[in-house]
Amino acid sequence: MPYKIPESVLVVIYTPALDVLLLERADKPGFWQSVTGSKDTPDEALAYTAAREVAEETGIDASLHRLHDWELCNVYDIYPVWRHRYAPGVMRNTEHVFGLCVDATQAVTLAPREHLQYRWLPWHAAADACFSPSNAEAILQLPRLHAKFHSGSVEQIASV
Repeated sequence: MPYKIPESVLVVIYTPALDVLLLERADKPGFWQSVTGSKDTPDEALAYTAAREVAEETGIDASLHRLHDWELCNVYDIYPVWRHRYAPGVMRNTEHVFGLCVDATQAVTLAPREHLQYRWLPWHAAADACFSPSNAEAILQLPRLHAKFHSGSVEQIASV
């Protein structure tokens, strides 16, 4: 199996009421997170990576909703438990944050190899439930970013 590319997306899926979708990791029960995933190829567009990961992990078609590049980027040390997925010597990952606003909470089709269950939580509770500090921080910015991208004055940035 080829090594993972150390450039990924984090996609916060949420409703206009600011309820956030969280997924429980299959490889780490009790670890809750938003949709995440690495690029498949170095030249894969980040918006495409985001839409692909949303479809793979939740069954949601991002093209039917509002996907925005939040223009946030996190660089962090890869957790030791997952470092074997990357080429030898790769210790850090660059994560690009996106938001996907869906009309209302909806049923999700999980990828069983990746996630055990899902839940919709109010944004502040979702931030508290995340194991990843960068995921929690992104969710804490949701009220401001939702207002920015849905005020009617800002066009959708990411098209899929």
